[in-house]
Amino acid sequence: MLIAIFLGGGVGSVMRHYAIIAARGIAGDGFPYGTLFVNVVGSFLIGILMETASQKANVTPATQALLVTGFLGGFTTFSAFSFDVYKLANTGQALIAAAYVAASVFLSLLAVFAGAYLVKGFSA
Repeated sequence: MLIAIFLGGGVGSVMRHYAIIAARGIAGDGFPYGTLFVNVVGSFLIGILMETASQKANVTPATQALLVTGFLGGFTTFSAFSFDVYKLANTGQALIAAAYVAASVFLSLLAVFAGAYLVKGFSA
């Protein structure tokens, strides 16, 4: 189980790194789009994975640990989100920091529900 978490976390962290670099290349550095992207996509994926695991008995605890605790734990990041907010607020961009917090929380929660309902729709 620990090996699964370790491997998933490593892959997820590398994917996060490249997703953030790609977002900077596309959208620039003025707003932390990369962290927002990985947190929203990660929330969507956790909705899909956890709903799938709750509906299907063939998702083993090791697979769940690999994908949820490992991969998504490495892919999403609250610490980077928190530091992005700090940087924005510290550079006089408090309004943008507040918008980023609101967008991150709202979109990530929406993504979890969307992922879970997507799986429910396919399994009905």
